[in-house]
Amino acid sequence: MKLSPAAPLSVTLLLFLLFLSTTTNAHNITKILAKHPEFSTFNHYLTVTHLAAEINFRQTITVCAIDNSAMNELLEKHLPTYTLKNVLSLHVFADYFGAKKLHQITKGSTLTATMFQATGEAPGTSGYINITNMKGGKVGFANEDNDGHFAATFVKSLVEMPYNISVIQISHILTSPAAEAPVAAPSDLNVTTIMAKQGCKAFSDLLKSHSDVSKTFAENVQSGLTVFCPTDGVINGFMPKFKNLTKDGQSSLLLYHGIPVYNSMGMLKSNNGIMNTLATEGHNKYDFTIQNDGDDVTLKTKVVKATISGTLYDEEPLSVYKIDKVLLPRELFKGVAEEPAPAPKGSSKKKKKTKKGDNEDMEEDDAPEPSPEDDEDPADESANLNWATGVKSTGWLVTVALSIICMTIV
Repeated sequence: MKLSPAAPLSVTLLLFLLFLSTTTNAHNITKILAKHPEFSTFNHYLTVTHLAAEINFRQTITVCAIDNSAMNELLEKHLPTYTLKNVLSLHVFADYFGAKKLHQITKGSTLTATMFQATGEAPGTSGYINITNMKGGKVGFANEDNDGHFAATFVKSLVEMPYNISVIQISHILTSPAAEAPVAAPSDLNVTTIMAKQGCKAFSDLLKSHSDVSKTFAENVQSGLTVFCPTDGVINGFMPKFKNLTKDGQSSLLLYHGIPVYNSMGMLKSNNGIMNTLATEGHNKYDFTIQNDGDDVTLKTKVVKATISGTLYDEEPLSVYKIDKVLLPRELFKGVAEEPAPAPKGSSKKKKKTKKGDNEDMEEDDAPEPSPEDDEDPADESANLNWATGVKSTGWLVTVALSIICMTIV
């Protein structure tokens, strides 16, 4: 076997692609901490507060883990879950700090933004953490306005994956009055009011006009709720179809726009798959598929595909997003499909013989007739969706690599 002159270049490119594929693998903070049982409580509450999913979505992150003993001090305060999330958010930095970088901070001190700052709930710069090199080789951590007192110090590095994720242990809890400030309780969150004030008044009015539906949305806020509301222009254009539905059909359509679990934007992007809705009941699936393409998140039913166009509210336990289309469930709109793309010019035609033997032009129907199977979910769709999402970032690299190998063997 003789390699072509292009082989060295091809092999170099192959090695580069393989290197790229290994550096784009996502991290999983839950699995990382699971190997260290002394951080099991901290790990548990990262999951409970949904911070774990948000950490996994970030490409560059530092997690300051605290052991079970230090976590007990925090839990003794009996903070509500949505306040506890703010405190734990102070322990997640939006930058990479390995052990070496911590001990080589320029000018000996720096401020770094945390996920608490990123929520928009932190007043001023209260979501920043001061990191300072101290005497004796120690590194101190405290909220920005610390008056020279450092609440915690660096203990050791647990995992470092430059410059993707660093998981370090610190000695004590990081907190601040702003992080522990009372957060609106779930019962104080009014879904319809939030929508009405931010471009979704028409959808909000529909919920109010169906008291049973409005009550269902309100009852689900406390346990977690994600709402997708079509904008006013979209609802106004859809009203003729909405009025043609039965009362039960209208209620089901409205409930179809809610998921009975909290989903931040990061969670929607990382947890692609089929979702049940508030309308799901027994054989009436009323589900749709969440998919992401880069920064865009789409909601795909069997009838229509909508895109999230904005965030109205996102704070545990409620998230509300604007979408550019009304979600149409197949249970109510079976047989209805989005407008097909125009046929390309010069599309094929076939001749139809008449009784007289003449030939008449008849447009060829490229789309097959719908069958009963079209109403069923693909057998492997649910099982393979998460797998496909996990490998799509590297699958194409394998294809390219194999192509290069074939090219070099000439």
